[in-house]
This record gives sequence, structure tokens and C-alpha cells, in this order.
Amino acid sequence: MRGQHQLLLAALLLAAPPLLAGPAVAELASHRAAYRLSLDTARGNAGIESASGAMLYEVVDQCDAWTVQQRFTLAIVGRDGQGTERQSDYVTWEAKDGRSMRFRLRQVVDGQVAQTIVGEARLDAPGGEGSIRYREPSEVELPLPRGTLFPMIHTLKMFEAARAGQRTLGAPLFDGTSADGAMESNTAIVSRVAPEDVRFPALSPLASWRVRIAFFEPTNTSGSPDYEVGIRYWENGIADELKMDFGDFVVEGKMETLEIIPGGC
Repeated sequence: MRGQHQLLLAALLLAAPPLLAGPAVAELASHRAAYRLSLDTARGNAGIESASGAMLYEVVDQCDAWTVQQRFTLAIVGRDGQGTERQSDYVTWEAKDGRSMRFRLRQVVDGQVAQTIVGEARLDAPGGEGSIRYREPSEVELPLPRGTLFPMIHTLKMFEAARAGQRTLGAPLFDGTSADGAMESNTAIVSRVAPEDVRFPALSPLASWRVRIAFFEPTNTSGSPDYEVGIRYWENGIADELKMDFGDFVVEGKMETLEIIPGGC
């Protein structure tokens, strides 16, 4: 599951001081991480008693591109005792020049395939217009608006914005998890996190920030995000904490294991 919808703190954060000055942000690290998922909050009439699961995430620097694999399982139990299990398997290849990516997503609900999305996306130039060619769920071509970012480039742009003292980053974002094209996204760079005890040695010498990202599906006309995610991001691109807000309920993710793996030229 990916990052999606959060449009908060934008105006209040504009007057805050710069987050970081000094040397350039570290390169995005090739790594493999496992996360434990649990229910953080159930709102109103959500009817959710518990939620638990796991996420496995791997990113590899392939010299001229990044490859990402993500497996996600979430079991939800309602107050009536009825349960459902959702699984997803997500793979991408994203060029470092920001102009192309390939993607495949398979979602399963209670053992039955619910959705498959496969295709590739291209931009005429970084920051330019482009198109998506889907092979599944049906063969169709959709446009990408000017300024569209792919996921890894979006992460780099977020760090650039933080270093420049910006507190928000808005852009169309396409990550291959929607059959409807690019989503609008708004990233709020909430704060730089003060140094503290760090469980993972690979992260201890690095800076980190808390960010919130709001995602809006192409058909959304409400002005409210469809999905939001809060993340603690380290400057090498590793996230060790996340909260996924689905509206009725929020799922918390904590990184349990981290392995830095070979990558790069």
C-alpha cells in the first residue's frame, strides 16, 4: 500500500524556519525492511475492533533506475466478529531521469483477486506531460498532466524542499496503484526530528523529518483527501514509522527489521 492523501498544516507551516542547512542529502539507500502493522484509531461508526498485519518493502538502486517491491497484508476484524484479510503485491521499475516507470499491482481480498493493475508510464521530459499505457485491468491510454512525479523522484523532491526551507510540496503523483491515472498530492514537511536513541545503526548518523502526504483521486471533487499517510523519513529515504489514515480508521506501521543491501553502479 502506498502513501496517499493528506492536506494539512500547509498555511501554518509556511512561516516556520528552514529545516536543514548544510551538506546535501544522502543518496537513497538500497534496503529491505519489515514493518508490523496495528490499529491506531477507529473513528465514529467504523465498526472496527482490530487491525493487524505486516508489510515487507525493498528498494534497490539499479544504477540508472530504482526497483521497488512491496508486499502488504492487513487483517481487519469488526465489532460483529466478522473479519476480512487484504493483501497486495506491488512491483515497480522507475528510471532515475524521472521520465519513465513500469508497474504491477495485484490485490487480493479474502483469497480472491480483487484487482490487477499493470502498465508503464512515460513523460516527455522531467516536469513535462506524458501518458500511461495500461495493460490491465484493461488496455487503455491515459494522459499525465504537466508536473507529474513518480514515487522515488517525489521523495527526492521532498528532501530538496526541506533543505530549501519549504514546508509544502504539491504535485500530481503517479505510482501505478490506481487505474484512473495520476493523483494530486500535497506533502506537508512538518518538522525535523531532534536526535534521539535510534534502534538501527544505519540510521543513527542521519537527519530525519516527519511529513504528511495527502492524496486525492482523479475523481475526487470534495476537497478532502481520499487517504493520508504520516511518515518519519530519514535522509537516505528509509521510513521507520508511518500512520496510514483511511478515514474511518488509522493503521500504524513500525519498522521491525532493516537490512542495507547492495545497490548502485
